[in-house]
Amino acid sequence: MTIAQMDPWLIPDWPAPTNVHARVTTRQTPGISAAPHDLCNLGNRCGDDDAAVASNRASLKSLFNLPADPRWLRQVHGIGVMDADASNLAVEPQADAAVSRSAAVVLAVLSADCLPVLFCSSDGREVAAAHAGWRGLAAGVLEATLASMQSEPGRILTWLGPSIGPASYEIGEEVRQAFVDHDPASDAAFKATRPGRWQCDLPALARLRLRNSGVAEISGGGFDTRRDRRFYSYRRDPLSGRFASLIWRSDF
Repeated sequence: MTIAQMDPWLIPDWPAPTNVHARVTTRQTPGISAAPHDLCNLGNRCGDDDAAVASNRASLKSLFNLPADPRWLRQVHGIGVMDADASNLAVEPQADAAVSRSAAVVLAVLSADCLPVLFCSSDGREVAAAHAGWRGLAAGVLEATLASMQSEPGRILTWLGPSIGPASYEIGEEVRQAFVDHDPASDAAFKATRPGRWQCDLPALARLRLRNSGVAEISGGGFDTRRDRRFYSYRRDPLSGRFASLIWRSDF
């Protein structure tokens, strides 16, 4: 894993065009959430004070010099993809991914162990973001995101953000089977721990899905949100906040 860290947030280190920008917030990003959601919880469905979440979200525009407020999603561990450039969008549409070709749109996905994946075209004209827990990965959220982009998969770059690591993520046989039934090669992403239980490597599963879809440029990975206290982790702290992975493009 290589990543440029600009404490108290992360800047993905990937070969994206210079007009494509991305940030990942952390628990130390300036905010006003109190324990156990301190400091910069951006999730509005995890028990935090609504006013604190609204303040934290509003602060991101000036903090990161964003061209607009982020477009938040109501994430449901599905494969819905929002066209963020469409008119008359709901304030917080139900979807787990979003795509934009506008320089005035900031995409955002929330996570606290699930895998955030950022996308951009090699010409810098298109960006996307996806929230990929095991259910979304198995159902095809990454494939759905790619299908919603105008660029061919071979011209798309991706970055895998902070998620729970395989050493911290034990799952049952039904999760493993959901992937192996789709692609037997997925078996390499699981390591048996005890009868009926497996360690699950979410980034490895994402890489396999992306490569099978024709994406060759895959960066990032190597995090473990459960062990790295910079990040919120639902498995570590059930009363946990959510951090955001943001991506947007500017004019050339």
